Amino acid sequence: MRTRLVLSSARLLDPGSGTFLPETALAVSETGRIAALGDDREIRALAGPDTEVIDLGGAVLTAGLVDGHLHPVTGAELTHGLDLSRCTGLDEVRTALAGAVRELGRGDWLFGWGLDPNVFGDEPVGIAPFDSVLADVPAFLLLFDAHSALASRRALALAGVDGPRTFDQASAEVVCDAQGRPTGLLQEDAACELVERVAPRPTRTEQRERLATALRAMAAAGLTGGHVMDANGDSLALLAELDEAGELPLRLRVAPWCQPGTDADGVRALIEQQGTGGALWRVDGVKLFMDGTIDNGTAWLERPDCHGESTHAFWPDPAAYTHIIGELHRAGVPTSTHAIGDAAVRHALDAVEKAGRGVRHRIEHIETVPDDTLPRFAELGVLTSMQPTHCCDFTRADHTDNWSRRLGEERAARAWRCRDLWDSGATVVLGSDWPIAPFPPLGVMAGACHRRPTHDLTQPPHNPAQALTPLEALRAMTVNPAFASGEEREAGRIALGHRADLTALGADPLSTPSTELADVPVVLTAVDGRVTHRSEAV
Repeated sequence: MRTRLVLSSARLLDPGSGTFLPETALAVSETGRIAALGDDREIRALAGPDTEVIDLGGAVLTAGLVDGHLHPVTGAELTHGLDLSRCTGLDEVRTALAGAVRELGRGDWLFGWGLDPNVFGDEPVGIAPFDSVLADVPAFLLLFDAHSALASRRALALAGVDGPRTFDQASAEVVCDAQGRPTGLLQEDAACELVERVAPRPTRTEQRERLATALRAMAAAGLTGGHVMDANGDSLALLAELDEAGELPLRLRVAPWCQPGTDADGVRALIEQQGTGGALWRVDGVKLFMDGTIDNGTAWLERPDCHGESTHAFWPDPAAYTHIIGELHRAGVPTSTHAIGDAAVRHALDAVEKAGRGVRHRIEHIETVPDDTLPRFAELGVLTSMQPTHCCDFTRADHTDNWSRRLGEERAARAWRCRDLWDSGATVVLGSDWPIAPFPPLGVMAGACHRRPTHDLTQPPHNPAQALTPLEALRAMTVNPAFASGEEREAGRIALGHRADLTALGADPLSTPSTELADVPVVLTAVDGRVTHRSEAV
């Protein structure tokens, strides 16, 4: 046996059983599989002249951590610019914008991201509070949910947006005042694209470098893989370039979008695209949207929110969505449906029930659902994809945040029901939804356990009864993503024959307090038995 990698002096934590294995070392074959488990001496004896041998110095080695929902290409582009995510009030936003404007050249655009609608308090979300700062500057400020943005007056003028528009996406909107004048708020990507298409674009070289940098940071954070929820623009070509150059440090499963208006030829093209890819990435699934977001009033709720909004599906004809789910199901294609509001989740489950069993479909986000919805996931075999840091960082325990106020006490009390879904028998997969929330997986796992604001862990948790245990959080980023991909027999565990996608940590994630877990050092990350990150400690 030719050995690619030997890792010794480790504590081998199998997330499947939640126990430490008796062995202290493992060997990886040239094919990237775990070929041997044993003590340090016998495993080191398997090393050849070309084998990489690493002493982990007692680090905890577990199956590689996988983000169940992220947007690496889009995120690498959207997070280039002014980071507004830490601004907590309008004055802080104005100060940040003013500083950025001073650095601009004549005619330059200002791009910002991560803007939290909570900074507006009781005021309507719009560009007016920043008019005096932006003046004649073309600016595009993405709100934290990436489903809406603010465009400055100059940007709207350059895009020729001077009133309302109609879109195929039912929830897309150029928000206007009572006189029909745009407020600067653009809802959903169809409306945002009106301005984005006239803004300067990065070069292909810039796109590739930004993506490579983001992926390297993910590997350094302990990620070995991710379920990618888009394939827009040059995404697949960029992934292929990095893969062919040996510069892709994560194993990626990609689900291209299926938007309203997709005809039979479009569905056929999505089906034919399945299985394409390279050594470390492949197209496997289709992403659809059933609604938008609660924060911007575009979710689909069974009862309107406090503003009378969130009453419509993303698809003008929800029956068309149901039909496409059926077509993809019959072709054996797994689907991932963005469904945040209770009506959206119910309709997505209804569509899968009508399609039948046999394909591992997923629903993403599931931010609020009533009791009668919970058992249907397990009954239908629908996986649940959850992002606990959304609850931690964008809502508050006292329900004074924008998300909770829109929903009201009853529905806000059903926020991100990770515990209830797990106990109902559903398979829970955790992720970040980066760039919406930070991608470090230990932070995601920690949030699932403590449910507190990550910037201030002294704050009370939001509905702590919905917390997961440390082992459940670990399984939700190892074993369960493997199951979601249909790869439970070759990934997600420390076992002979399994892929050597591995994460080594400086402390036991099962015994470290959840409020300290995000700070545990990542000692080493390996994908396919090749080291993608190695700390100075080893």
